Amino acid sequence: MERRHFLHLLVGTAIATQTSLPGAAQAETVFGAAGQAASQPPLTWRNWSGSQSSTPDLRLAPASVSELQNLLADPEHATAKIRPVGSGHSFSPLVPGNDILVSLARLNGVLDHDDTRCRARVAAGTLLGQLGQPLESINQALFNMPDIDQQSLGGLLATATHGTGAGLMSLSGYIEGLTLVTARGEAFECSQHRHPDLFQAAKVSLGSLGFVTEVTLQNTRPYRLKKTTEWLPIEDILDTADTKAREHRNYEFYYIPFSGMGFTSTHDITGEPAAASPELDQNDGARDLQKARDYLSWSPRLRRLILGGYMRTLSREVKVASSWQNYTSDRNVRFNEMEYHLPKENWQAAFREVVELVERRFPEVFFPFEVRFVKADEAWLSPFYKQDSVSIAVHRFFEEDYRPLFSAVEPVLRRYGGRPHWGKLNSLGAHDFRSLYPNWQDFCDLRQALDPTGRFLNPYLAGLFSSQKATG
Repeated sequence: MERRHFLHLLVGTAIATQTSLPGAAQAETVFGAAGQAASQPPLTWRNWSGSQSSTPDLRLAPASVSELQNLLADPEHATAKIRPVGSGHSFSPLVPGNDILVSLARLNGVLDHDDTRCRARVAAGTLLGQLGQPLESINQALFNMPDIDQQSLGGLLATATHGTGAGLMSLSGYIEGLTLVTARGEAFECSQHRHPDLFQAAKVSLGSLGFVTEVTLQNTRPYRLKKTTEWLPIEDILDTADTKAREHRNYEFYYIPFSGMGFTSTHDITGEPAAASPELDQNDGARDLQKARDYLSWSPRLRRLILGGYMRTLSREVKVASSWQNYTSDRNVRFNEMEYHLPKENWQAAFREVVELVERRFPEVFFPFEVRFVKADEAWLSPFYKQDSVSIAVHRFFEEDYRPLFSAVEPVLRRYGGRPHWGKLNSLGAHDFRSLYPNWQDFCDLRQALDPTGRFLNPYLAGLFSSQKATG
């Protein structure tokens, strides 16, 4: 008997009912060439989860940097608000605007590379999933990757998107140079030696300084990873998490609410040949957890007993593959997410408090909590700015109201010194961010100088980046 069927049998003996799930809708991605409207009437843009949307007048996709510069310099669009858009995997309202959305999807691929220094210059419209094989073909690989590879490179760098590894930075930390096209259509080449302040600001900029059109990434040589997934009681995971994060190149864990169980995932460089044991499909697993929640909501104790008992039967999974083939997973069950990055000395107390709160007040929650480790970096608005961090993420199914859960959990994560992921949902405003980021005013002043009329500010960003200096 397959293990999924075993879980269904356990739940079925408790109670029988029916449930259904809608198919996953796709975000709209239709763009016209720069300088002309898409041939269709205005189309509503939506992010992956459906939590953010807007209906811009124009959706444009320039075929070259010069075409983008002409768009920005065109007097016809001088007063229009312009927002860059990636692949829509952010949950926060970074993109929505009603004037012009500009995709850099046609600016993609590896443009050049330096074999001696193991660096590659990559167009910002490149999807992360399109990068692994081309880099391997030039004897390079990314130091790390997140667990979703459908983001555009420009979008994930603008929000400091990260993988996991106590000794590894977010992807923005590996930028060695970048090209920024500003509101006047000017292009700046930035690095630690050329416009160094602008460089540290533009590495994580939320698309508010202009368009980062290409980046030079510091890479490493290709490597093979051995990924090991193991199911354990949550107390066993917590007892060893900090040690394992130091011992393994990559380490993360997930906790399954109302089960007392979770699973750890480690990656280590290996010379072993590619191989894989049977894997549990995480999308099927999420739906199974939803069904267990629906069927057993009348008895949290029975829910914990059945889920915990089932998870104790799951075998260790091992997969050996090239790094870029081993980091990522498909995410076909949509959700909304909040994630905070905490100082590493605070995360365990915060995590325990979040678990206790959720299991006391929110029996409807079924998505796993995720915990990852990230090394400090130097980008002004990186959530990891000069702070080794541990990230705690909570999720809600996309059809369910996430606000009560996130509103309850967020004060806990803030109290322990957390900074929110820029691409995930949070309720913070300019005053809050000013207290979290030492260079906040420096960023605001630089942003104002580059874009004095606020062309790159949608309503959300306009509320964050005021030129008014802090008082008191």
